[in-house]
Amino acid sequence: MSETLERYFVPEPSTYPIFGSAALLLFGAGAALWLNEVVAGPWMFFGGIAILVYMLFGWFGQVVRESEGGLYGKQVDKSFRWSMGWFIFSEVMFFAAFFGVLFYARVLSVPWLSSGDNEALLWQGFTGVWPSAGPRVEEAFTPMGAWGIPAFNTLILLSSGATLTWAHYGLLKNKRSQLKLGLLATILLGAIFIGFQAYEYVHAYSDLNLRLDSGIYGSTFYLLTGFHGLHVTVGAIMLTVMLFRSMAGHFTPDNHFAFEAAAWYWHFVDVVWLFLFVVVYWL
Repeated sequence: MSETLERYFVPEPSTYPIFGSAALLLFGAGAALWLNEVVAGPWMFFGGIAILVYMLFGWFGQVVRESEGGLYGKQVDKSFRWSMGWFIFSEVMFFAAFFGVLFYARVLSVPWLSSGDNEALLWQGFTGVWPSAGPRVEEAFTPMGAWGIPAFNTLILLSSGATLTWAHYGLLKNKRSQLKLGLLATILLGAIFIGFQAYEYVHAYSDLNLRLDSGIYGSTFYLLTGFHGLHVTVGAIMLTVMLFRSMAGHFTPDNHFAFEAAAWYWHFVDVVWLFLFVVVYWL
């Protein structure tokens, strides 16, 4: 190992964290103002997104240049791995909170509201069965079934995990064509997944009368599936960047953590969908 790689890398002072903070401030404030129908809300919201995109391109581009320039050693690689690990752990807790909401509503809250004095005094005639819109929602809806688009999307995501693993093996064996084809197949499968989920939402609104305001079932359904779809979109963007970098000749069998980080994220998204399919659609 060269002397450069043995030294601990200290990055130069950067303004990108300031841009990131400003972007998040504008993003959050703009969303709140937009929901309250303030004229400046949409402008602040999309301005925050634009600044965030600029920050991501600039900061990650700098990291890519430093990595390809051979400035990173084992210590930096280890810090990257710990950082990605903690980030995925935070995502685990993010989804755990929403699964917890679903568990509380389905197992505790709904049966409690329909039992004993609660049913007699508060919600007469309410039955604690799931799926439930809740005592105050009167419009009927049809719950989303598991067999159909959800089952097909499960097969798509499981297949995408296999194609990504195949791409990883291609990288480890220095088979660049296998790497690129595997990444391309994974990205296309992710896009198909998002397309079918969008069609599922249209079907739910137009044919099943299942909307975001359809009580606790509608809220938890769109909350969990919507955030998961957002994560699939982010994962597909990450893998697209990995594909472009692969086409540019980046990554070697011994130095490719950026690819591994994107793969960790994608496999995490796959696992979340399996839990989501069983708990939200099937049971």
